[in-house]
Amino acid sequence: MKLRSTATFLLAACAGGVPASSAPTSAPTAPRTLDASSPASRAWSDSVMHTLSLRDKAAQLVWPWILGDYVPEGSAEWQRVSRLVTEDHVGGFIVSVGSPIEIAAKLNALQRLSKLPLVVSADLETGVGFRARGGFFVPNAIDLGGATNFPWQMALGAANDPALAYELGKVTAREGRALGIHIAYGPVLDVNNNPANPVIGARSVSEDPVLTARMGVQVVRGLQENGMLATGKHFPGHGDTETNSHLALATVAASRARLDSMELLPFREAIKAGVGAIMTFHGFLPALDSSGVPATLSREVMTGLLRDELRFDGLLVTDAMDMAGVVDKFGDLEAVKRAIAAGNDVLLMPQRISASIDAVVAGVSEGRYDEGRLDRSVRRVLDLKYRFGLSRERLVPLDGVRAVVGDPAHVAAADQLAERGFVLAKDSLNSVPLRIGGAKPRVLAVTYARRAELGAGTTFNAALARGATVQAQYINADDAAPDYSRATSAAAQSDVVVIGSYVNISSETATAEAPRAFVEFARQLVSTGKPVVVITFGTPYLLSQVPFTPAYAIAWGVTPSSQRAAARALLGEIPITAHLPISIPGLLRTGAGVQRARH
Repeated sequence: MKLRSTATFLLAACAGGVPASSAPTSAPTAPRTLDASSPASRAWSDSVMHTLSLRDKAAQLVWPWILGDYVPEGSAEWQRVSRLVTEDHVGGFIVSVGSPIEIAAKLNALQRLSKLPLVVSADLETGVGFRARGGFFVPNAIDLGGATNFPWQMALGAANDPALAYELGKVTAREGRALGIHIAYGPVLDVNNNPANPVIGARSVSEDPVLTARMGVQVVRGLQENGMLATGKHFPGHGDTETNSHLALATVAASRARLDSMELLPFREAIKAGVGAIMTFHGFLPALDSSGVPATLSREVMTGLLRDELRFDGLLVTDAMDMAGVVDKFGDLEAVKRAIAAGNDVLLMPQRISASIDAVVAGVSEGRYDEGRLDRSVRRVLDLKYRFGLSRERLVPLDGVRAVVGDPAHVAAADQLAERGFVLAKDSLNSVPLRIGGAKPRVLAVTYARRAELGAGTTFNAALARGATVQAQYINADDAAPDYSRATSAAAQSDVVVIGSYVNISSETATAEAPRAFVEFARQLVSTGKPVVVITFGTPYLLSQVPFTPAYAIAWGVTPSSQRAAARALLGEIPITAHLPISIPGLLRTGAGVQRARH
């Protein structure tokens, strides 16, 4: 790893040394790197291993979830989180939402408290802005700014340009390392070949395994060549299911031959490319293990298939261990023991931290596995800490955050992916770009979004107003019976109606379908005879519910980049060149897409 010339050296190369007392203050002068495993990393790991008790070893494998929020030192919440380090001696964390500065400061504070350096991970599927966006000020919905947020990965499949995938990885790595994050949980290597999938959807690259692999490998390269470990997920494949594994045990009933040609292909290619980590799938695959256990807890899948057959020797991380897909059948502590016995290295987000550490230890005394089994996983974790340079420098300079995170060049990269990935799937009336003679078109812009999606429509409407007279209407998708009457009446005074649907699948949803009331509302607007364009910023499969719309486009996310790209495409400011990386059954084939030149 390249070190900054003004860096403060934090640890002796023995058992982690003494926790640092202050952070370096200079901005980074060069991108961070990820060193290869070496005799030096193994020697450092050995020196640390000799100092660890059995419980300390177990704790290295337990990584709790924490928010990236501001927490005063005297608060009960800070005392709770800090005890995870000072008393439980956890090996790392998965950090969630917050502003960039808050995340970096909180991680620095935890690193100072820890005897051993902590390895920090995060869900960064669409860049660091996936977690470090910064949020909005209520009630004015002021965007507080934050890290760069790219469109959903399916935009990569639509654009079909490996350079854009590499750029996503590179920007993510540079911004993440500036915050003190070392491991990205991405890319998503699931092949979304089931339109009814309620949890993957546009998080996937495509329903085509070859395209998914090609883009996924480039994201891996972009991440790891710029200092961050990539994690392919969710092994052995979460695409062909209609169950959300956050809510229940999902099943993928495909044959082994189909799994080899479809689900496993992107993982094989990523492993060949040197992906550093794999995240598991809490789902049942009877072709791989007929015992009824989720793949995460299956030794046949995690050790027999992944380790022995596919020859993966990197870090194996469970998906969140608080999800129903693993805890409903076995309970949280039994699931922890089974996960270790199956071959997992890291237990992510168990429900009870101290009890989970104790459960891992108990698994040794119960004969479920021996201490040598734990040692192999602990060495993988320690080896990574050395390779990240954490034995020498564990803090990040806070003034380096603003020098890197959200850099205009990074935002431009997100904008480029959004523009190159924007799909005009159909346009039977030639409504796009919007043209009403030589005058500015009068556009009714309907924003259909959940209450929590504070930024929905804001950027899109502002960008559209540069070339159109916009009348905005907001419809709350959370209402049991939304009031569509004002929007329907406003259509009469408009030349064109644009319906922007910002409703997407999430970890809380059990279905990817829009409510029937929304479908009837769209039908009513189409029946007025006005040109109607439906743009989905959420699920790309919405067309299956509104096939009657004459124009349908997909923008791949609610981010400002996606909203800007959609508006620019409607105004003819950018060419439309992307193709559908999925099929919409009975309506559109893979590769469909209407092309439009810039006007």
